[in-house]
Amino acid sequence: MTALPLADWDHPIVDIPDGGLAHERNAKPEDLAALAKAFGMLSLTELRAAYRINRLAGGAYRLKGRVVATGEQACVVSVEPVAAKLDEPFNVEFWPGLKDGDGGEDKTILDERDVERLEGGTVAVGRIVFETVSAGLDPYPRKQGAEFEWQEKASAEAQKLSPFAALAKLKDKT
Repeated sequence: MTALPLADWDHPIVDIPDGGLAHERNAKPEDLAALAKAFGMLSLTELRAAYRINRLAGGAYRLKGRVVATGEQACVVSVEPVAAKLDEPFNVEFWPGLKDGDGGEDKTILDERDVERLEGGTVAVGRIVFETVSAGLDPYPRKQGAEFEWQEKASAEAQKLSPFAALAKLKDKT
């Protein structure tokens, strides 16, 4: 089984000093290719993250940073390449012993931070970076000037032809 892209970006909590941990990472070329495929992009040429992990009271940890990604997506109209540039912050707290539903009942979309369960004694930096990029990409990239031309009615000639007439033309050629 192959490891998920960015899985090696995770930090075991035993490696995080009392004063916190600051880190910068760049995705490896093989990770860029796997991530481009996972995100449905034509290419991903850069993915880097700068972040800091700090200890909080009660055995919790805060992961705060920024991710930058550059690549190309396919235009939803013309399927031509469209430049994709992403520069997104993330701010996540990892709490031990968090059960499903804890900490999320009163959350609004405007909350600055997110709360995750601390699992396996590891701060899941790779997953958070992946989710930040995935959520930050334009779901409908469109090349400037690309327009979809909707045709309400089929041409008169096409309306006269039945599907069987088209098949008969093929039969005559063979």
